[in-house]
Amino acid sequence: MFANLTAQPADKILALAKACREDERPTKIDLGVGVYKNAEGVTPVMRAVKKAEQQLWGLETTKSYVGLAGDPAFADVMFDLILSDAVDRGNVAVAATPGGTGAVRQAFELVKMANPDARVFVSNPTWPNHTSILNYLGMEHVPYRYFDSDTRGVDFDGLMADLKTVKAGDIVLLHGCCHNPTGANLNLTQWQIVVDILNEVGAIPMIDIAYQGFGDGLEEDALATRLVASSVPECLIAASCSKNFGIYRERTGLLMAVSADASQQGLNQDTLAFLNRQNFSFPPDHGARLVTMVLSDAELRMDWKAELEEVRLGMLGLREQLASELQRLSGSDRFGFLAQHRGMFSRLGTTPDMVEKLRADHGIYMVGDSRMNIAGLNAQSVPILAKAIVDIGV
Repeated sequence: MFANLTAQPADKILALAKACREDERPTKIDLGVGVYKNAEGVTPVMRAVKKAEQQLWGLETTKSYVGLAGDPAFADVMFDLILSDAVDRGNVAVAATPGGTGAVRQAFELVKMANPDARVFVSNPTWPNHTSILNYLGMEHVPYRYFDSDTRGVDFDGLMADLKTVKAGDIVLLHGCCHNPTGANLNLTQWQIVVDILNEVGAIPMIDIAYQGFGDGLEEDALATRLVASSVPECLIAASCSKNFGIYRERTGLLMAVSADASQQGLNQDTLAFLNRQNFSFPPDHGARLVTMVLSDAELRMDWKAELEEVRLGMLGLREQLASELQRLSGSDRFGFLAQHRGMFSRLGTTPDMVEKLRADHGIYMVGDSRMNIAGLNAQSVPILAKAIVDIGV
């Protein structure tokens, strides 16, 4: 049996991280792996999460399973965080998943189960795991234009033209905020136009919101998702707690299925529980328990929000510093888009050859499509990166 297996493609980002670790140059900069890091290059345990863990250690009396869909309290606090009062809680089925990736996978499984002929429209570019999972599941997916390599912003005209080819029952996958890998986002006016088109053609939106709180603020980053959920008959929302709670290794996420009325919610909830049972049975609880504790306790929640805002402003400051330094060195404002992008990522919009030259000549490691993790920088490394970008003629 094993002799029939074939080698799978290596993960390019993990290979990039390995190459960076083995690089002995003291000024090397790792902008590849999409994990938040502070100025010291560490992914810290957030203060409120650490306090919640200390409390949980004393309070927890069992490690028995929770329900197939996870703890209902986790579902409630995450519903409130993401959707607030945008839709009625009774219209929404919620299931905990192993991270945001698990939520995306379960969403695609649900689509395949409900409508095997549905096509999934994905932004070009998108997070590579979106298309990887779709390929593995044998689901048809269609790219829609999103990023303009000339302006480094959203190609809204191209996006509109491509969305008009979507058919009733198709799924349109949208990034709720902090688009990965480009950092370029729609404004609310553009979001409303997208919603209008989806309703016109009868397509179903699926929101992947993995970076709430990393862009313009905790509430601001949820506005697009709330607009969509409140404006369409049905939608799917996959969410991650890895970034905004800093609990990457706890694999904490959830999937929400929003329906037009409460009569569909029960069947949706049972289906989400069924899919969990088939894939991993019961979802992990430790991270979900910590998130529930933080969001349910006024003091912990306030401290978490304050630290999350520190993280957001820190990345925004790095963006502004980099854009300013590039303007100073190049005498051009062509890098101003870096200060306009939001979240951990930006795409320089340059060629793979230029990216390789950055690595070979300057020890700057970024993904071949020129996506870079802004959180891989600090105040000292920004001038090094800026000089390297100008030196190679990006």
